[in-house]
Amino acid sequence: MTDTVVSYELFKIAPRWLLLRVETERGVIGWGEPNLEGFSDTVKACVDELMKSVVGEDAARIQYILQKLQRQKFYSGGPVLMSAIAGIDQALWDIKGKTLSVPVYSLLGGHVRTRMLMYRWCGGDDNTPEEAAAEAADVLKTTNFKQLKMNATPRMSYIDSHAAVQAAVRRMKAVREAVGPDIGIGLDFHGRVKLPMAKTLMKALEPYHPLFYEEPVVKGQNKSLKDLAHATHIPLATGERMHTVEEFRDLLEDRSVNILQPDVSHVGGISNLLTISRMAEAYEVSLAPHCPLGPIALASCLAVDAVSLNFAFQESSIGIHYNKEGGQDLLDYVKNKSDFDITDGYMNLLGKPGLGVEIDEERVREAAKKGHNWADREWTLPDGAPTTW
Repeated sequence: MTDTVVSYELFKIAPRWLLLRVETERGVIGWGEPNLEGFSDTVKACVDELMKSVVGEDAARIQYILQKLQRQKFYSGGPVLMSAIAGIDQALWDIKGKTLSVPVYSLLGGHVRTRMLMYRWCGGDDNTPEEAAAEAADVLKTTNFKQLKMNATPRMSYIDSHAAVQAAVRRMKAVREAVGPDIGIGLDFHGRVKLPMAKTLMKALEPYHPLFYEEPVVKGQNKSLKDLAHATHIPLATGERMHTVEEFRDLLEDRSVNILQPDVSHVGGISNLLTISRMAEAYEVSLAPHCPLGPIALASCLAVDAVSLNFAFQESSIGIHYNKEGGQDLLDYVKNKSDFDITDGYMNLLGKPGLGVEIDEERVREAAKKGHNWADREWTLPDGAPTTW
């Protein structure tokens, strides 16, 4: 029996999130997270426009609605449109799971694993070696995470000094010594390292055995990744600023990376994340979804992680510096917090119907009255030129 979408609401809440609530004629509620960090208002306006094409449709026709939004329109792709579509897609999968009283991963083919290896952030954008080491040690002491990720370096010029490279080395060395040899440490270049410095930095950091190098260059320089891969034994990872299935197809065909990091809230949602995962599996490329966002985005990632044979590990925003800036952490709007517990570095399957996350709607509504004002960084180099952060 058809159950049409009848209404939706958007909630802009701290620390830097935008949540979407979709309701059907039968009263089934699905949640999505259509967000683009620093551009919540822009994506909110885009969701408002797209939902004109969704209200009145059968909520069960997820693929039809997805193709309607990303193929039927004259313009497609890009961070804003794909982030808006992502939240809608997530909410529809949540509705379908709740309607059928099964978790979303069951609808995606069923789980191939019973738990997912997780990692979390330590450190910020420009912390000292001592600060980074202390935080990394504290994370391992006070939580059950067994893998970490940190920024590899603060801002760097196109051609930077040996001193700048050594500053990055000192920080990584301090963290490695603080946590020991058995803890995986991913290093995020964050696109802030320019191509001429990438090889130098990778070579200098390699003795401390990073788990991976993330975004060693910005996506506009992806053609250089094959050359960079030949210069290191450390796996290369990228994908958080890529937005379409076609972009990932081209990257895979180039055989230049070992780990794909699509963001479920930036690539069009669960449907496209699953497609990307299946493509990557054919190339023996691992899946490690990017997710410095909220609980709905994380739950959406976990649904795909559960059914993806090539899944490696999952990012979580618990304790991330962005959340601290906004005064709210990952599970503050979640009722079933214990379902997200980490045991020996792993999170169990979220077994409740739908995405498996119970949103505290009252708290969300109250937080939305205040909203958030999280803004993109605006970094400059020593000479005053703007630079990617």
